[in-house]
Amino acid sequence: MARAAPHGNNQPPKIIIVKKIIDGGHAGHHGGAWKVAYADFVTAMMAFFLLLWLLGATTEKQRKGIADYFAPTLLDKKMTGLGGNGVLGGESILSNNKLGPRAASAPIASIGIPMSMSGGQKSGTGDKGSLRNPAAMQLDKQAFQAIKTQLEKQIKASPRLSKMADHIRFVPTQDGLRIDLVDNADYSMFALGTTALDAKASELIGMIAGTIAGTPNTIMIRGHTDSVPYGDPRAMNNWMLSSGRAEATRRRLALGGIPETRFERIEGVADREPIITSDPGDPRNRRVAITLLYRQGTFGQ
Repeated sequence: MARAAPHGNNQPPKIIIVKKIIDGGHAGHHGGAWKVAYADFVTAMMAFFLLLWLLGATTEKQRKGIADYFAPTLLDKKMTGLGGNGVLGGESILSNNKLGPRAASAPIASIGIPMSMSGGQKSGTGDKGSLRNPAAMQLDKQAFQAIKTQLEKQIKASPRLSKMADHIRFVPTQDGLRIDLVDNADYSMFALGTTALDAKASELIGMIAGTIAGTPNTIMIRGHTDSVPYGDPRAMNNWMLSSGRAEATRRRLALGGIPETRFERIEGVADREPIITSDPGDPRNRRVAITLLYRQGTFGQ
């Protein structure tokens, strides 16, 4: 804004500048609240990427240990209704409870210590605490011995199978009676590298089926191989071969009259359980084990 010069004066007019200052919240847009939110976001992202790193850089066992470390392990006495929240935790000042580092301090003390402080005469090992009835086990042992005797006589009396006597073994185990059909350097129960039973081996398994058909015991079959590898383990390997031979044995027993319900477990363990531990490649490590299992009862029998 300019004022006119006085009349007859050649001086330029004066310029007056008016500055207006408006007091408002203009500076509020440049405050520090957004910095706090951004810091929280960065912290959350850092925690997220740290979690991803832990998942990728640790094993399952290590992750379990980390989870257990952060898992709560203390009992909430208010939630469980144990003891109290006072100084003595619900115990009397004269309590004789000494469970834990301090007297009367354990929240489950009265549950942890039996009143009589003693167990039964057969604690943990009584007849009613086992699924195996001793009387039934004794009968099974007698039946297993009779089966062994009968099979040995039948094999010896057969002109065709008498030479197979060296390939069959009877081994009492804690699970029952195991009948091993074992190869050697001169004879194999199965065609080399296949699950095809040899004719004599098939006849021998049929004889076993006829002998055990009248027993009530369930059966477990386990296949074993030597450690000789295959050219392409993706196409065929000793795991597949041992499992296939166990299944071929099951089928032959089924053809011999063993019902499906008696087969409890069919498995192959490859070369992991050799007989000749000093030489895993020994042909005697190739075998099929047929185990007659002890009968199981029920609690209280």
